[in-house]
Amino acid sequence: MSVVQRPGFEYMDLDDFEELLLDKPDDEKWELIGGRVVRSMVGARNAHHRIVQNVTLALGSEFRRRGSDCRTYSETFWLRQPFIKLAAFPDVMVRCGKVDLDANAIDDPVVLFEVVSPASQRRDRSQKWTQYRRLASLQHYVVIERGSVLVDVWDRLEGEWRGRQPLDRLDQTLTLPAIDIALPLSEIYFDLFGT
Repeated sequence: MSVVQRPGFEYMDLDDFEELLLDKPDDEKWELIGGRVVRSMVGARNAHHRIVQNVTLALGSEFRRRGSDCRTYSETFWLRQPFIKLAAFPDVMVRCGKVDLDANAIDDPVVLFEVVSPASQRRDRSQKWTQYRRLASLQHYVVIERGSVLVDVWDRLEGEWRGRQPLDRLDQTLTLPAIDIALPLSEIYFDLFGT
């Protein structure tokens, strides 16, 4: 599955992109999605930050409690995969197994989370998702709405991706069987929407 190159956008391989990063301004975030260079500003709204922090803390605490080798990586840790021309910063990634302490990227997450806003929704639900589902290791893709209680989940089941019924109440629980996690939406949205 190749990306259709549209006029007006910049396309390149991962090696060329990494060289281009040397010229990146400090106030910009650059990603490579299917070979297309995507530039955006650094920074996020408080609600976005809280959700990322809540997910990272809840998962990390549970992994530590049970002595799991799974770890969370967030926002400034690269997901790199040369064969699909991908260099992205998912909001939260889960990878199981040892990662070198000097690493700045992984290429085999088990779970990916994106926190979406009206501005990022199209890219996260379409462009990034098109690339993410090509990752052989990925078992769950979770999209969390920033402005309301809404969580969408896709699971890889017997090699096929299937979407679940959206979760839209704080008393519901997000289950992620690949990492044996049950995460209440009230924890995901802690300190938001009156929680």
